[in-house]
Amino acid sequence: MGEAARSLEKKGLRATEGKYLTFVLAEEDFGLEILKVREIIGMLDITPIPQTPAYVKGVINLRGRVIPVIDLRLKFGLPPMDYGERTCIIVVDVKTPQGPMLMGVVVDAVSEVLNVGAEDLEPPPSFGHDLNQSYILGIAKTKGSIKILLDIDRVLSSEELLGLETLGG
Repeated sequence: MGEAARSLEKKGLRATEGKYLTFVLAEEDFGLEILKVREIIGMLDITPIPQTPAYVKGVINLRGRVIPVIDLRLKFGLPPMDYGERTCIIVVDVKTPQGPMLMGVVVDAVSEVLNVGAEDLEPPPSFGHDLNQSYILGIAKTKGSIKILLDIDRVLSSEELLGLETLGG
């Protein structure tokens, strides 16, 4: 890749720099834009909804609001895990075709809030055009490790989000 192309690529990554809430799934590090995070809560009783995909755990009642909850492990095809004391729900604000919606995502553990600069970012790797990787904003190289930065608005497809929206009321 030429220096001009690399420079343009880095400029595109500037839009990705900022603060991220990092968390762990199956011993891998991920990050969500901090502006998308509404709150972090411990595990609550999740009411299962029949005939939904396995990654849709159900709904929770959070201060009078019914919020759909998905398990990111299952959505990403990772092996299921029993929920432990560090397992928590990150409540995020997601854009849907009908407007913003609150959604809970179950993660193994929350790590820290990390400030990611453009110099720490790499574009998402290419695994061929058959795999949809649009939900990956980029890869952050910090503190000797790699964190996969997620675009939470794209983790679920429009159709999946519409289905969840009906669960959340």
